[in-house]
Amino acid sequence: MKNILFILSLLIIVSCKEQEQGKKETKKIASQGKEVAIDYANGFSITNYGDYKIIKVNSPWPKAEEEFTYVLAEKGVELPADLSFNQRVTIPVEKMVVTSTTHIPSLESLGVQNTLVGFPNTKYVSSKKTRALIDEGKVKELGKNEAINTEVLLDIQPDVVIGFAMESGNKTFNIIQKNEIPVIYNGDWVEADPLGKAEWIKFFGAFYNKEDLASSIFKEIETSYNEAKKIAANTKQQPSVLCGSMYKDVWYLPYGDSWQAKFIKDAHAKYIYSDTKGSGSISMAFESVLENAQNADFWIAPGSFTAYETMTNASEHYDKFKAFQKKEIYSYAGVLGETGGALYYELAPNRPDLVLKDLIKIFHPDVLPNYETTFFKPLD
Repeated sequence: MKNILFILSLLIIVSCKEQEQGKKETKKIASQGKEVAIDYANGFSITNYGDYKIIKVNSPWPKAEEEFTYVLAEKGVELPADLSFNQRVTIPVEKMVVTSTTHIPSLESLGVQNTLVGFPNTKYVSSKKTRALIDEGKVKELGKNEAINTEVLLDIQPDVVIGFAMESGNKTFNIIQKNEIPVIYNGDWVEADPLGKAEWIKFFGAFYNKEDLASSIFKEIETSYNEAKKIAANTKQQPSVLCGSMYKDVWYLPYGDSWQAKFIKDAHAKYIYSDTKGSGSISMAFESVLENAQNADFWIAPGSFTAYETMTNASEHYDKFKAFQKKEIYSYAGVLGETGGALYYELAPNRPDLVLKDLIKIFHPDVLPNYETTFFKPLD
């Protein structure tokens, strides 16, 4: 009998150890996580660990020296004790505040615009869907992005605030976080690749457990963009292009490795300043721009101008350019929402395929004969 009890005891101990080892092995496998494919964006990553996800944002603003780690987990999920992170968000999100119009198209594409409860400077929102929510009082006005009305924000108690910053040290965001509302930095605007900006829809998809839908939507945009790019590459002509305009005798233009310049290149045109590198805008003297770009075939995005007469009134020098004389200037400044917000600033980063097709239509009008431009229109 003693021998039998001893053998049974050994079996129980071995069984318990096997179960314990199995649990450890399962935990080890789960801790490895599955990384979401990010093909163009450089500023973020998403890793799915089953019952929680980790989003890392490494480029919240230009030349950022710090990386932010965010945990997205359903209510009640116990996280590993040694997991280090900046903010935790309970998902799926039911109430969200975003701070840039570029965030709104992602919410609408994912079908979760009804979760938006607050926005700074609502007058800049162009989308009809979100404007309807604003008009119904479902999206609260939060003042200016640089100084969000924290009293209103704390009153509506969002699950998360998606913010952006030009640099670190946002006092308003610190106040919000001290009141136990997580603030998550979004760096879509830092991306230089057109498809990289659009890929941030996957970032938003993670907050709603809609990663598959976000990936599917992005895939459609990617395919549309690359198909248009391929069509443009087969055109025979490669026209020259000038951008920007003057402000107080200084001409501001995008750098040659910028988001805007990439569109021109992919539309099979030559940007006059394509060999420049940097962030922000190039500041040039008028005489230098005239020397380099006087004979440019096209002129796009001339600041806020929408008419030739207005340009002439602003500066008599503009009419020295070939593109002005031949009426080949195109602007996105005239396509506005109901309350004056420019559609380009809201939708273009999310739909680079439409921007590219606009430029192809302008530079190579015979290639897309039935296409009507979305953002860029000829000046009056």
